[in-house]
Amino acid sequence: MRIAYVVPGPMSKGPMGLKEMKRREALLNAWAFAGTEVSVIDVMDGPASIESAYEEALCIPATIDVIMRCERDGFDAAIIGCFGDPGLEAARELTTMPVVGPCESSLLLAASLGHKLSVLTIFESMVAGQELLAYRAGVLEKLASVRATGIPVLDLMKNPDQTREKLIETAALCVKQDRADALLFGCMTMSFLDLADEVSSAVGAPAINAGKAALKHAETLVSMGLSHSKTAYPMPAKMRAGQSFEALRVA
Repeated sequence: MRIAYVVPGPMSKGPMGLKEMKRREALLNAWAFAGTEVSVIDVMDGPASIESAYEEALCIPATIDVIMRCERDGFDAAIIGCFGDPGLEAARELTTMPVVGPCESSLLLAASLGHKLSVLTIFESMVAGQELLAYRAGVLEKLASVRATGIPVLDLMKNPDQTREKLIETAALCVKQDRADALLFGCMTMSFLDLADEVSSAVGAPAINAGKAALKHAETLVSMGLSHSKTAYPMPAKMRAGQSFEALRVA
């Protein structure tokens, strides 16, 4: 199967660059099952990093354009490569292939691993947004906490040892003070540091790599011949009537 990992921003032209895109692509393919090919594709119109609802909104139209193109090009599924899952519902309306988001995928997985879960995020300003995502995924009652590391997305990779220590410190508070049974990294750059096993070992609770969770979710759906329900995510009425996506946007 072919899976597109769509980064909702111009990563190849930003501070992380094409090298980081290729590194993530290599990791995704290493995590994938035999026979799965993952391509990382970035979106040229969007913010360099996403740390707010406003930045999510900026990236959605161009991200959906790319996801629709991926379906036309024969991909079997797409992953929206941002933990906020920007545009997930809209992308599902406009495609028939599975489209998954790392947040929804990892929240549902974490909810199956214990009674309570915690999310490690970037800033305190993002806590309310993460709580809203848990509500949308139907797991708010299982949410023990959302704790911020205070390290900006673009700084997470600058000092890997410091980031590792902060993640373990924050995860330990989730387990000891908030009674979380499972943890998830609420940021894709956190996940692509590939520290889930180390954090899990350090705090004694399973930690979920959101990138890997989304990949395995997509692979499972494709292998089972399943996709999102069109009763939940119907094609927009104007498009069912024959209006093109481009004309819809102009209107």
